[in-house]
Amino acid sequence: MSTNVKVEEKLFQNRYRVDAGRPHIQIKDEELCASECETQQCTVCCPAGCYTLEGNGRVVLITDGCLECGTCRIICNDHRNVAWEYPRGGYGVLFKFG
Repeated sequence: MSTNVKVEEKLFQNRYRVDAGRPHIQIKDEELCASECETQQCTVCCPAGCYTLEGNGRVVLITDGCLECGTCRIICNDHRNVAWEYPRGGYGVLFKFG
């Protein structure tokens, strides 16, 4: 007997400790995202859904819940518009299963 478990249900089991005022990921130039990036791939490739696209074409980043996988760095390689580093010790994602 197999059960289908959605990714969102598994992600919900993780915890995230926010480092208030010190995001570990930043969009370097928000205007570049809106004007030069045609696909805004970060909004669909981030497994934690940290990037969202507003109706005006602006990409918004909320790092709470980031899985620290680095997908956004890789996806934005053409423009290199993501400043990414690991959170300070004790902050960031706390995986329940390892």
